[in-house]
Amino acid sequence: MLNGLWLSFFIVAAITALSRWLLGGEATVFAAMVESLFAMARLSVEVMVLLFGTLTLWLGFLRIAEKAGLVEKLAVLLGPLFRRLMPEVPAGHPAIGLITLNFAANGLGLDNAATPIGLKAMKALQELNPSQTTASNAQILFLVLNASSLTLLPVTIFMYRAQQGAADPTLVFLPILLATSASTLVGLLSVALMQRLRLWDPVVLAYLIPGALVLAAFMTLLAGLSATALAQLSSLLGNLTLFGIIMLFLVVGWLKKVPVYETFVEGAKEGFDVAKSLLPYLVAMLCAIGVLRASGALELALGGIRWVVDGIGLDTRFVDALPTALVKPFSGSAARAMLLETMQSHGVDSFPALVAATVQGSTETTFYVLAVYFGAVGIQRARHAVGCALMADLAGVLASIGVCYWFFA
Repeated sequence: MLNGLWLSFFIVAAITALSRWLLGGEATVFAAMVESLFAMARLSVEVMVLLFGTLTLWLGFLRIAEKAGLVEKLAVLLGPLFRRLMPEVPAGHPAIGLITLNFAANGLGLDNAATPIGLKAMKALQELNPSQTTASNAQILFLVLNASSLTLLPVTIFMYRAQQGAADPTLVFLPILLATSASTLVGLLSVALMQRLRLWDPVVLAYLIPGALVLAAFMTLLAGLSATALAQLSSLLGNLTLFGIIMLFLVVGWLKKVPVYETFVEGAKEGFDVAKSLLPYLVAMLCAIGVLRASGALELALGGIRWVVDGIGLDTRFVDALPTALVKPFSGSAARAMLLETMQSHGVDSFPALVAATVQGSTETTFYVLAVYFGAVGIQRARHAVGCALMADLAGVLASIGVCYWFFA
C-alpha cells in the first residue's frame, strides 16, 4: 500500500507538471518541483533535529515510569478492554499502559509528549508481531486511533487564533470537540469492521459508555464557562498535566527506589537510537509530498471541487478551507501554513478560517504518522491501516464542515 501511494504522488505530480508545461507553457513548474524536492529533504533533517531532543527527553522519563511499575498498573487497569480490542496483546503487557498514556497526551493536545510515547507503544507491539515487515491488527488499531486525533483541549489552535487577532480564540472549542469525536468513532468502527471486533461486548460497552458520559459532562461544564475562563483553563490544564506527569514519574520512581538519573539516561539513549532510524522514512514521504504540492496538483483538485459544489447549488464558502483539509493528511507544517494563510486572506473569524481551524484540530497528519510510527519499527506493509485512517480523516473533515455551519453559518 505504501509503495503504491508513494509512487502515485510522483506520477500525479509528473502528469500535472507536464500538462502545465505543454498546455500552459509554464516551464518553471519543473524548477519549482526540483526546488521543493531538496527543500523537503532539508526539512526532514530539521524535523529530525527537533525529534532527537523530544524523543530522548520523553523516553528517558518513560523508562523511569516503566521501572517504577506505573506502565504495568495502567496495563492492568485497561487490560479487560484491550483484550477485546487487541486480543493478540497479553493481559498486563506494557504496550497497553503506553497506549493509554499516548491517548491521554493526544487528548490534551500535548503533541510533543504523544509522539515519543506512541513510538514506544508501537515498538512494544512490534515485539508481539510475528512479522517483521507487516503490520499486526493491534498496531493498525493503535495507529488509526492515534491518527484520528481525539483532542479534548486544542490549545495549539487557540494559540494560532490568538496570534492572528481573534477576539475569542476559543470560539472553535466545541466544534473541534464534536468533529474530533466523530473522527475517532469512525476510525474505531472502520477497524472493528475490518478486524471483526465485537464492540457490543459487555466489557467493551462498560468502558465506552462511561467514557462517552464523562465526555458529555465535560462538554456541558466547559460550555458554561466564559471565553476567557475557557482559554485559561485549557492552557493551565494542559501544562499542569504535562508537568504533573513528569513529577509523578519522578516521585513514584524515587519511592520505588529507582535510580532516576541513571534510568533517565538509559531511556534517553534509546530515544536517540529510535530517532536515527526515522530519517529515511521522513525523507521519502516529505519529498513526495513536496513534489505533489509544487506541481500544482493540490490546487487543481481544489478548483475542481469548487466547480462541482457550485454546480449543484451548494454553499461554496467551505471550499476556501479545503487546502488545510487536503494537505493535513500529508504534512502538518503545510496544513499549519494553509490555516494561517486562510486566516490572513479571509479574516481570522471568517467562515473559511473557522472551518480550517476546526479541521486542523480534529484531523491528523495521517501519512506522517504512518511513516514515523511504522518506520520506527520497520513495517512496510500497512494492510488496511491507510484506508481506515483516511476514513477517520474524512469523517473529521465532513464533521468540521457540518458543525461549523451549525455553529457559525
